Amino acid sequence: METTTFPRTDRQVGRLGFGAMGFAGWFGDQPEADHVRALHYALDHGVTLIDTARAYGESERIVGAALKQWRGSAPFVATKVQGLGGQPQWGTPVPVELSFPKGQVIRNCEDSLRTLGIDAIDCLQLHTYWATWGTRGHWLDEMRELKRRGMVRTIGVSVPDHRSDMVLPLVMSGEIDAVQTVVNIFDPTALEVLVPFCQEHDVAVLARCIFDEGGLTGFLQENTVFPPGDFRDGYFDATVPRSAYIAKVDALRRYVPEHAGSLAALALKFALHRPGITAALTSMHDVGYAAMNIDAVDEPPLDEEVFRSLMFRHRFIKNYANFKNFGYGSAVG
Repeated sequence: METTTFPRTDRQVGRLGFGAMGFAGWFGDQPEADHVRALHYALDHGVTLIDTARAYGESERIVGAALKQWRGSAPFVATKVQGLGGQPQWGTPVPVELSFPKGQVIRNCEDSLRTLGIDAIDCLQLHTYWATWGTRGHWLDEMRELKRRGMVRTIGVSVPDHRSDMVLPLVMSGEIDAVQTVVNIFDPTALEVLVPFCQEHDVAVLARCIFDEGGLTGFLQENTVFPPGDFRDGYFDATVPRSAYIAKVDALRRYVPEHAGSLAALALKFALHRPGITAALTSMHDVGYAAMNIDAVDEPPLDEEVFRSLMFRHRFIKNYANFKNFGYGSAVG
């Protein structure tokens, strides 16, 4: 697997990252043992970066259990600080003083370290950052303090769904080491300005939602029924008819197999095409998904012409401001 240096560190990481949101139980019930096996499989096959969050249910605990059993080299572990009472990813931002009052970041970090069973977090991210916050509030001072204590090695923020450019002033300030943002064929917005800007400022970019919650893998059909507890039950129908979404995915099939072995491989190769992307995070909640992603990332890269065709001809940005299935009120992704 291709590796890169995580900016502002001496750590090499694989460009495919293990997204552990799938351990939260939001894709329906699944045995914990399946999650542990998936993470071990990924680590055995070149994945070295894991991303989780306090907001992801049991995810940190399961990651910690898997790492306790792991006998190989220590992976790069990233997690996210949850705001007090959560903070919506879509809609009106919560004032920073309410979401991250004094002590919130430090308490969350201490909880994450205990749950994960590690001595230091390689990248601690704010979950989720809003432009109106700037560098106000206690969150940044507390992140700096955690770095000073050696509890955290790098700090960053996760930005909301389709508003990646809101973080540009924060990147320019030099205060953060990493940004997590949506990057996929349907929403390549971050690739236009944010990603090259971060590369210029030596800031890591962790790309999420590579498959648009699985939609870009081509699995969705008109008659697809999601199991109880699967948050995608309603996601794909939130703002457009399901038929319209499927038609947009079907338009991508002409690139397969000439330019990618599958739609999933096409989506992953697209997300990793620009060198400013440090790692693409994909959900690998069982061994099958892990194997699919690892096989895809080992394919040859896209031709520049194909990348540009995907970038400019298939944009399909959706507004999920009224999506109600995230009833717990926390940011995700």
